[in-house]
Amino acid sequence: MAELTAKQRMQIPRHDMPVQDEVIRSGNFEEVATGYSFETAKEEAERCLQCKKPACVQGCPVGVRIPQFIKALREGDMAKAVQEMKVKNNLPAICGRVCPQETQCEGKCILAKKGESVAIGRLERYVGDYELQHRTCPLVKANATGKRVAIAGTGPAGLTCAVDLGRLGHDVTMFESLHGPGGVLIYGIPEFRLPKAVVHSEVDYAIKCLGIDIKTDYIIGRTLTLGEIVDQYDAVFLGTGAGLPSFMRIPGINLNGVMSANEFLTRVNLMKSYLFPEYDTPTKVGKKVAVIGAGNVAMDAARCSVRLQKLFTKNATDQVHIVYRRSMEEVPARGEEVHHAQEEGVIFDLLTNPVEIIGDDKGAVKAMRCIRMELGEPDASGRRRPVPIPGSEFEIEVDTVIVALGTSPNPLVFIDADGLERTKWGTTVADEATGRTTKPKVWAGGDVMTGAATVISAMGAGKRSAADMHKFMMESASW
Repeated sequence: MAELTAKQRMQIPRHDMPVQDEVIRSGNFEEVATGYSFETAKEEAERCLQCKKPACVQGCPVGVRIPQFIKALREGDMAKAVQEMKVKNNLPAICGRVCPQETQCEGKCILAKKGESVAIGRLERYVGDYELQHRTCPLVKANATGKRVAIAGTGPAGLTCAVDLGRLGHDVTMFESLHGPGGVLIYGIPEFRLPKAVVHSEVDYAIKCLGIDIKTDYIIGRTLTLGEIVDQYDAVFLGTGAGLPSFMRIPGINLNGVMSANEFLTRVNLMKSYLFPEYDTPTKVGKKVAVIGAGNVAMDAARCSVRLQKLFTKNATDQVHIVYRRSMEEVPARGEEVHHAQEEGVIFDLLTNPVEIIGDDKGAVKAMRCIRMELGEPDASGRRRPVPIPGSEFEIEVDTVIVALGTSPNPLVFIDADGLERTKWGTTVADEATGRTTKPKVWAGGDVMTGAATVISAMGAGKRSAADMHKFMMESASW
């Protein structure tokens, strides 16, 4: 078969991701996107122009060798595709599902200038899933260095840092506050977006190949302090995430029926409330749910609410609302997640801001008073600032309110952490290029440093820190 020209490749249409029907999927927690077939993945890979200066790689926080893995895929050499992928990305099956490719690698794709980019994320997922099934690229540990490393947190930043350091021959111990590893990948992202079997498989494989020791039920700051860990190890990476939720300071925020998205998603995902009564950990959602916020976490909370309503209340009048003070153009969630939420029946109350949560005589939520907003001049984030419209107050009948307005690091982490500087938002001060904090022998990355962000940005931080930690330990460099 003759090699296609660039013009011919540009005429190949982008291949849609197969998904469950919206009516069916909104009543189950099975994965929405069902994945490419081998034939579809190869056809999509044919669209790649194999640019000499691939901008897509520049858009990836971990620098995945995108042209190389796509070329191997379209040639049918899956073992090589996996190998090229894993040079930079240890968790492709995860990243292919949850990364915002449209604003990163795909956003830089040259095809996006005149049409649709190559579906890099979907191809990454295909390659990652192939590796989960066939394990053609084992993780190999180098000769032992004799250096001992501690990783606090087993989320994407910690896992990436641990795997990179393990492959370099260091003895790695990870500390996890919950009863199992995975962090936000387990408790924060719903099964229908990221099946837990995928996370478990990736973590178990790393432990098996590299001999990583994971200690669960260790709360940093309580079970063991950061200061104690620093005394016992040659280098420490702080990847404890940002699990402390933020709430609005409005009347009624403490009523029964109000909860943080963190609590709600932890109950649904980690405690498997959606499998009640198989798991005796139910999560009650009412007939009228309001989710405050419009980020990816808000979409996850809203879409979980829709499913719980269909599974348990089964009332045709049930509703789930996204309440957001800006317009659709400013919604920070991924476009794909917004689209799926709309398909599943989530109602978007835009340019709307809660001012009070109203309770009944038993202290339970019965309504939410809101005010209409209009957009003014851009604020520090670059988005137009929402301004209240006087006299536009109105009420929404709700019986459950889920607050999804961001998170910050748990302050327990910083007990006995003298010398570790923090910002006014409670995040750790660290060098962005190396991850070095103001406390000797301690690196940090991911949400504990940036606040709530993406999985792939956390992985990038873990990878940069691992490189600098290795250099520090092997060269005995000064702090």
